[in-house]
Amino acid sequence: MELLGEIERTQEEPIAAAAGIAARVIGDGGVVHTFGTGHSRMGVEELFPRYGSYPGFHPVVELSTTFYTQVAGANGMRQAMFVERVEGLAEQILANYELRPTDAAIVFSVSGLNAVPIEMAMGLRKAGVPVVAVTSSRETYAVEPGHPSGTRLADHADVVIDLRTPVGDALCRVEGLAEPVGPGSTLAVVAVVNEIKVRTAELLAEDGLVPPVISSAKLVGRERSDELFEAAYLEHARRACEVLRKPGA
Repeated sequence: MELLGEIERTQEEPIAAAAGIAARVIGDGGVVHTFGTGHSRMGVEELFPRYGSYPGFHPVVELSTTFYTQVAGANGMRQAMFVERVEGLAEQILANYELRPTDAAIVFSVSGLNAVPIEMAMGLRKAGVPVVAVTSSRETYAVEPGHPSGTRLADHADVVIDLRTPVGDALCRVEGLAEPVGPGSTLAVVAVVNEIKVRTAELLAEDGLVPPVISSAKLVGRERSDELFEAAYLEHARRACEVLRKPGA
């Protein structure tokens, strides 16, 4: 609760700015690319697709950098944590897409120090795409950046949202245990992205531009739920197809 209160007190301006960017892009028919590695993929999935969300947010997640539940062996965490530090990977990911200045992006990285999210932001901005970085200032400035550019994710963003999580992420001290437990970044990210999602919807609703909202049958009935899901799916597919790189592009 203290963490969420700190976000509420300090991040009003960047959250409002992010919602403004998202509303402009989605209202004009574009996409807001969303990207994260490791546990930061949770912020991507929380935006879209799920109940209470709508097309316009375009999830870009590489399984090789996020498949943590295998833990050991093939596809394990050692590999995933290694891959998210590989320079040049972001360029290969971005090569799949038409990067349009009329779109935007939200890049999630709690530390803001790994190569892939940094280079994603660099590549997007180079193409003229506005970038919102969601990171932790305490984490990212706790050490010197290791990327060859000497920069952090926050250095390549038009808007920076600070998750306000502590160095090491974990929030709680337990008697008899030297190391803190209970990481706070997922809670913080989920709160931030839903605030962006709701505020974006408010701005879109003012002009009657909210895309179909995925809704539970328990709320709207099975027929309407199926109808909304299909409409949202097709609308997402339309927008996603437009940003996939075409032959000869």
